[in-house]
Amino acid sequence: MLAERDAEQLLEKAAQVIVKRGMEVPAILFLEMHKPLANLIGHAVWVTMPVWALFFGVATTNEIGALLSDPERIERLIQRIEELSAKREAEKEAR
Repeated sequence: MLAERDAEQLLEKAAQVIVKRGMEVPAILFLEMHKPLANLIGHAVWVTMPVWALFFGVATTNEIGALLSDPERIERLIQRIEELSAKREAEKEAR
């Protein structure tokens, strides 16, 4: 199982990558739509691990599977994406 500290670090890293690439809206939409199926999505990641492991490595794939299996962690990821996006927008307006 994924330790809480590790989960928070993974959430932060994922949120930063999503915001950096400007993918907030599709990511939040995807996460909100699939939150009720969180357990299924986490297991789907593990079933398709050989494919994901090619791109992300086995350890990261396991962490992603654990992260996506918990609806509360998905909600925290959504909140963090929204926070980082709002911060980025505020910085743009300040310029």
